[in-house]
Amino acid sequence: MDSSKSPQPLKKSRTSLSGTDGHQFENDELPSETASDKTPGLKFETVDKAQDEFGEDSSPLQQSAASNVSYRGSPCIGAFTIQCARCFKWRLIPTKEKYEEIREHIIQEPFDCERAREWKPDVTCDDQEDISQDGSRLWAIDKPNIAQPPAGWERQIRIRGEGGTKFADVYYTSPTARKLRSLVEVDRYLQENPEYGAQGVTLAQFSFQIPRPLRQNYVKKRPKNASPSDEATTKPLQPVEVLATIPYNGYTWSRH
Repeated sequence: MDSSKSPQPLKKSRTSLSGTDGHQFENDELPSETASDKTPGLKFETVDKAQDEFGEDSSPLQQSAASNVSYRGSPCIGAFTIQCARCFKWRLIPTKEKYEEIREHIIQEPFDCERAREWKPDVTCDDQEDISQDGSRLWAIDKPNIAQPPAGWERQIRIRGEGGTKFADVYYTSPTARKLRSLVEVDRYLQENPEYGAQGVTLAQFSFQIPRPLRQNYVKKRPKNASPSDEATTKPLQPVEVLATIPYNGYTWSRH
């Protein structure tokens, strides 16, 4: 593909992840009705190893669900990209920290190629884009203005296999290597460890909103009376690169 050509903004999609699999979002996790704002993207690369998505105090139900979700070959974040608000070309972001910094205020401060000069001197909208939508990657939609995690914490995402009832899992790793999977767990952890509150850590710095797939039908609706074992029927991930992103013109977030 001739990467010198500027891609046209993608059409808006109404694909929804929230609520279709029984996942209960906290109040500040719920996707907004529209996300037509300027938002960045994540790039995921496949790694051939299983991932432990659940913390040390998982309930039996959660452990059962985890045992039926295969993360063999699950993509992990390998690079980051964002679309210029002026020329719509994709620019790679050098670090996860820089990406999270940009994403936190992307609605108020739209990204453009000039900002990429922080790590790529003299780049302009006339230069070729860093990465193209050539069909070799799975694209997913990220949510704008997610807060940066507190110092010493890490926000991580794992993509599930195609055909499941949920696209991805989000969890936070604390400075003590504790994995937390929901705001309820984070709240309990902060109450048990008040030193974090004294450092200024609050629940507002955590979001478990997952990205959603651009590809139609990647995630299926959860049938009524479905059991966790149904997740075992998902297709295993192939060794392909996955790029999760939101283009400048945005996508519509909706709930059913």
